[in-house]
Amino acid sequence: MSQPPATPYGPPHDSPTPPQQPGYPQQQGFPAPQPGQSYGDPGAPVGPPPAKKSKAGKIILIVLAVVLVLCLGGAAISWFALKDEVGDVVDATKTRVVAPATLAGRAKNTDPQLQTVADQMVTDMKSEVQNETSTVGAFYGDPTKQDLIMITAVSGVMADPKKELDEAVTGLSTELAVTNMAAVEAGPLGGEARCGDGKAESVPLGVCVWADRGSVGLVVVYFKTAEQVKAEFVTIRGQIEQRS
Repeated sequence: MSQPPATPYGPPHDSPTPPQQPGYPQQQGFPAPQPGQSYGDPGAPVGPPPAKKSKAGKIILIVLAVVLVLCLGGAAISWFALKDEVGDVVDATKTRVVAPATLAGRAKNTDPQLQTVADQMVTDMKSEVQNETSTVGAFYGDPTKQDLIMITAVSGVMADPKKELDEAVTGLSTELAVTNMAAVEAGPLGGEARCGDGKAESVPLGVCVWADRGSVGLVVVYFKTAEQVKAEFVTIRGQIEQRS
């Protein structure tokens, strides 16, 4: 993985841009684009505005930009075979990342706006990452209940998992002002993991990353602290990363 650029990647030219003053709706979920409307076009009709607006769409796209800097910006997964690491390599080739139907008890969120962002993450991973064996980007939970998780991960044989993790932490610290990044229990899948506290606009974020021989991944939990997230990190990672 290359060092992240000085400025974060933004969404591609053909990807949706956040609407003006996007917000978490109170009950109805994120507004879907109208027929023929490109989402995020401030001049397009979107129906009656919600009674109270916040900045959900902007927050999501800020984190998406960080993901592109963190994991995808020209990264290359290296295929290798060192004599004393054959077992690790074999395990790595059997590793895949998936988007389960539920994640740590949260249903997969298929709201159109979130689904568009998730689909774009996967598209960008497939175009930027070399030699990947699987990719995943998805949201879980309900933002109206202040319970939302974003995941993104890629599998492939990693030549230097620690370097991948260090670069991920550097990208997060620089682009999302993630602080207090500290090692946490990685769980039975091994490798290394760290969690820290971030913030997008006024929303707190619990951010965890992991890297092992077979994958690198990011978990962002909105409205939570790292201390709260690390308690369920092993469960979340174990449902995303699979070995055959």
